[in-house]
Amino acid sequence: MSDSVSDCTERPRTAFTEAEVEALVRGICFKTGPPRTLGVEVEWLVHELRSPQLPVTPERLEAAYAALRTVPLRSALTVEPGGQLELSSPPATSLMECIGTVSADLDTARAVLREHDLDLVGIGNDPWHSPRRFLRQPRYDAMETCLDRAGPAGRAMMCTSASVQVCLDAGYEEPGPLGHGRRWWLAHQLGAVLVAAFANSPLAGREPTGWLSTRQLLWMEIGPDRAGAPPLNGDPRAAWARHVVDAPVMCVRQDGGAWDVPEGLSFREWTRSGAPRPPTQEDLDYHLTTLFPPVRPRGHLELRMIDAQPGEDGWIVPLAVTTALFDDPEAAETAYRAVKPLAERALSQPAPHNPLWLDAARSGLADPELREVADVCFAAALEALPRLGATTAVTDAVAAYRDRYVARGRCPADDLLDELYGTDRTLHGKDIRT
Repeated sequence: MSDSVSDCTERPRTAFTEAEVEALVRGICFKTGPPRTLGVEVEWLVHELRSPQLPVTPERLEAAYAALRTVPLRSALTVEPGGQLELSSPPATSLMECIGTVSADLDTARAVLREHDLDLVGIGNDPWHSPRRFLRQPRYDAMETCLDRAGPAGRAMMCTSASVQVCLDAGYEEPGPLGHGRRWWLAHQLGAVLVAAFANSPLAGREPTGWLSTRQLLWMEIGPDRAGAPPLNGDPRAAWARHVVDAPVMCVRQDGGAWDVPEGLSFREWTRSGAPRPPTQEDLDYHLTTLFPPVRPRGHLELRMIDAQPGEDGWIVPLAVTTALFDDPEAAETAYRAVKPLAERALSQPAPHNPLWLDAARSGLADPELREVADVCFAAALEALPRLGATTAVTDAVAAYRDRYVARGRCPADDLLDELYGTDRTLHGKDIRT
């Protein structure tokens, strides 16, 4: 699902009005119709094959990526600012098609990287290495400058985080379990359950942070203007359009040299003032890529809240569970009813800056209510997966995950903490998960 918003419309280079900006956002970001396709974007930390605690030099990373670019892949390959590797699947017409494509590409990528004594590691936040930028481009220079104003979380997000991002069609225009309004709402409420169930980043700098999803903590610390969702009341298109035009501009791109990084300039204000130059649709397209909400509408819905998962095939479970809960009407209705009581804990505050999401990132499925809802949702997904054509191997993997983690109120972050401290979760007399 590697298509970008700029692919959806023509891109005039002339300036445009505030009303035109909102109309474009409304038209670009929700493409409604029957849910037919899905995709996944899998990010990985790239570490030493035998000693992941050791740093990898930029020269070794560059050599490995140069070799990787010479092999055929169906997924789009990109490199993140800190050297993380991402594979973005093409839109698939079924869950198994998506899994098959990405699995084959990952096998190819791992084989190339192992020739360079490197490996892909599925952890939501690097537990050993401090943020270090691998890519040196004007875009990332500007991003770093902008995010530094809010504190160190931005650099860590850029350079040490990794995720599994599930991409789903927006849904029908009409109401119902597969309608775009319901799917938009469900993504933001079920998102907290996905954070808790798949939390896998309890460490930073080799120490526990007190959060099971430190990666989600980093996104929250970046701030609601840049990494928050719009309010869920009202029409999704109108709410997202307002959010986009009122969000701060990260940078004003230049043809040469460093990009300008204005402070406190919203896209709406830029459109009204026309300074330092009038914005164009290309600027709007770019502005959309600088917003990092937990659910990002890009024609389809991009669910961005799931930590990278352990194991070579760990990413398949969140992809399968999420797809089942959105694309199977019966499972979608079950998930909607299960998460509805959780919405009260959000206190009508947008994700992820509300108490529900905070509890999910901090405590995972140790939270009794999140555990109960996760159990209902996994059961619904397991019933739905055969209807979506999932193989026995996929359903068995989901069932094994449910038994190992969900049924026990655990998540992969607990395994990482157990490796450090055993089952005694106290450090100097304090519970390290609180």
